[in-house]
Amino acid sequence: MPTEPPDRGSVLSRCVATDRQTFAGEYWGRRPLLSPSAALPRDFGDLLSASMVDELIAERGVRSPFVRLAKEGDLLAKDCYLGPAGFGAEISDQVDSGKVLGEFASGATIVLQGLHRLWPPLIDFVRKLVDELGHPVQANAYITPPTNRGFDAHYDVHDVFVLQTAGRKRWIVHAPVHEHPLASQPWTQYRDAIAQRVTDEPVIDAVLSEGDALYLPRGWVHSAQALDTTSIHLTIGVSAVTRLDVARAVVDQLSTVDAYRKSLPMGVDPADQDEITATVTKVMAEMVESLRDNASELSGGVAAELLRRHADRTRPVAVRPLASLSAVERADTVKVRWRHGLIATMQQSGDRVVLKLPNKTMTFPQSCGDAVAALHRGAVADAGSLPGLDHTDGTVLVRRLLREAVLVPVTE
Repeated sequence: MPTEPPDRGSVLSRCVATDRQTFAGEYWGRRPLLSPSAALPRDFGDLLSASMVDELIAERGVRSPFVRLAKEGDLLAKDCYLGPAGFGAEISDQVDSGKVLGEFASGATIVLQGLHRLWPPLIDFVRKLVDELGHPVQANAYITPPTNRGFDAHYDVHDVFVLQTAGRKRWIVHAPVHEHPLASQPWTQYRDAIAQRVTDEPVIDAVLSEGDALYLPRGWVHSAQALDTTSIHLTIGVSAVTRLDVARAVVDQLSTVDAYRKSLPMGVDPADQDEITATVTKVMAEMVESLRDNASELSGGVAAELLRRHADRTRPVAVRPLASLSAVERADTVKVRWRHGLIATMQQSGDRVVLKLPNKTMTFPQSCGDAVAALHRGAVADAGSLPGLDHTDGTVLVRRLLREAVLVPVTE
């Protein structure tokens, strides 16, 4: 059966040489996918090039922990590449470009971390990928001098998309030694198993050149080494929300159910394995029954908890304070929209509308409900076109939501 044509407007389509449905059904969280640029012509130079790396190191005042250096599997001491930047910038944890040059020339890999927070092309790229995947995403870069490697064979506790932006790098991938590892289960707990696994035949042994991409689910063992030129690649990390996250959210909600607050029976012998097992089995059966009976009651709270956790691990698009305050002064005419990525829930409380945001709760008169709901759904509007409000009340609402960084002005 033919696959769907790639969506050229999709960020995911830049990372994988297959359609979204095939990737979701056959690869996501299951197995690696090598995507040569020949299969879907592309490059990643707009995201991070050699000149952009130089700009970040030389001109952007990057500080720890946004930069690290590694060599032959070990991280270098921070004083090897950090230092103060002179008058007016005496902070001691800024990158020292001269030191970086020396270490890089000696074979060290430069790691630029959290680029989704400080490099505009990747801020936009990551935000769009969060929208498409529905999971938190980050972006790091690895710049490795010819014939060198940064880290030993290991696995990551998050999924990664490797995007080769310049040079060539050989990637060797082996099957997991621990399936679907959690953040609390790092590869260092399985050093011996990994050392044994890398003696097996690899699942992938390929050289990534400019424009090539590789998807690795968490847990897949891998190592990489630059070849004859300096290698630059992006690692786009995805912290997948798991079924365990759902279970934890359920547990957080169980305190509202009487049955789960009851004490266990008296008289159970803690030294009798069989008696304890029988008691636990009975209690678990009762819990399953109670969960089934209270599923609809609990699901709303669980969903709200997952939303809260997602908000904690992602960030909405940044606001521009000066532009927002300028828009406040023009609240009667300016067009506005919801701040993209800002998680919020709406509910009714008596004659008030309650808007719950990650770090605050706002209330509005009932008359504002339709207008707030329309903005929350993505409407672009001005004070005179908000449903349910006249121009004067619409202006008051727009002004307040701009000040509270809920809305942003729309720029043509």
